[in-house]
Amino acid sequence: MNAFSRRGACPALSAPMQTGDGLLVRLNPVAGGLLPKSLIGLCESALRHGNGIMEVTARGSLQIRGLTPASARLLAMEVDALGIAVRTGVPVETGPLAGLDLEEIADPRPMAERIRAAIEDAGVTQRLGPKVSVIVDGGGQLTMDAVTADVRLVGVRAADGIKWRVSLAGDAQSATPLAMSDEDAACDIAVAILRMVAEKGRDAHARDLTARQLRSLASWRSVAPPSVLPDISPTRGEIAPSSRLSPITRGPEPPLKLPISPQVGEMSGRTEGGATERQPIGVLNLATTAIALGIGLPFGSIPAQKLIDLTQYALTLGTTEIRLAPGRALLLLGLSPAACLSLQKTAAALGFVTDAADPRTRIATCPGAPACASGRIATRDIAETIAVENRDILDSSLTLHISGCAKGCAHPGPAALTLVGGENGAGLVVDGTAKALPAGYRPGYDAAHSIGRIAAAIRSARHSGETAAACLARLGAAGITEIYRQE
Repeated sequence: MNAFSRRGACPALSAPMQTGDGLLVRLNPVAGGLLPKSLIGLCESALRHGNGIMEVTARGSLQIRGLTPASARLLAMEVDALGIAVRTGVPVETGPLAGLDLEEIADPRPMAERIRAAIEDAGVTQRLGPKVSVIVDGGGQLTMDAVTADVRLVGVRAADGIKWRVSLAGDAQSATPLAMSDEDAACDIAVAILRMVAEKGRDAHARDLTARQLRSLASWRSVAPPSVLPDISPTRGEIAPSSRLSPITRGPEPPLKLPISPQVGEMSGRTEGGATERQPIGVLNLATTAIALGIGLPFGSIPAQKLIDLTQYALTLGTTEIRLAPGRALLLLGLSPAACLSLQKTAAALGFVTDAADPRTRIATCPGAPACASGRIATRDIAETIAVENRDILDSSLTLHISGCAKGCAHPGPAALTLVGGENGAGLVVDGTAKALPAGYRPGYDAAHSIGRIAAAIRSARHSGETAAACLARLGAAGITEIYRQE
């Protein structure tokens, strides 16, 4: 077992991270999914060696909490005994239905495997920071639009076949576009970006690349395998144009503004630039007779015993595989329509999220106090109260972020309303991030009630057909803050 990872690093199985409730590890199965019996085994290990809390992150990773140095080693041994291979190295992520969704533009798995191999051949893994990542998105019902990455490759249908749109530093809305290319050039440019980032050190991200480097990447020409390409730095490595890759013209070059933020903490990876996508909750049709059932974890967390109970019942109904999905959800495969209905009822009774309109899906929250050492407020207790009392206000237009501290792990980008824990209690930020200076404070125990007053104001002022977000904008930041401050 290696030394514990520093705060903000990836808490891999071999390098657990210290949190407020002990050590935490994060698992990403190589196979993309888990056999039901394997997931049950993991939950049983969490009960034996951790605090019995299981989490699925916004990026679709599985987390086990409350470990000790000794129990973390035992957990690692049991994961190996279960035959669960976990990914290491630079994350190269694909959608949760990769290879199964008939609506996919392209199966992203071959490209992802090719990039993983090229990264290893290039020898840059150890020179890149733990939060550097790549997304290969083939489209379909569940895209990766809302997940941020340093490098994004998105499949696009073109007149001469499938092309890959290459962009960097952000989610689907905020990433900077570079080029549209064929598979060979897309793979090469992805590795070239990572080589440039590696040149800048382990704290660097794609957002740190210079305008000159971006112009060089946009004119990429594949002249050799990535493993033998020359080192590229701000002062070296201009690359000749290629007829295989068409730069995306953008007019006069604007000032470089790359909004990606490095993820920190154990619940990172929420939307940063405002991209939205279909919730991975409910029944998804994969083929004529194949379906997937998406079930969410409330605020990304569930007691291990409840997950065992759900999985055991799912196994009796014919579930063959369980995939982890971005958006803090599980996708269960192999079920019949009748079995889906039965499993949804059981999941709802156990406290899982079974409806994409569930207000809990509109609240982004980190573990908070006492689970996180940095947490100043009990984020999930606050979130649960708000969700129960204000279901009508938490519509699809609005995201509420509740952060235990100013790091904003659960939602690095701006939200309509953000509650952030600090020395003065729960601060309110309107249309901003947890890092912004709060405009007003309330004691943590009263934060849910104070948000309830804002919800009441929306109910009173909202016009017919008006969304909650539009009504908030009309009320204005000063008015909302004044309501929040009231005794």
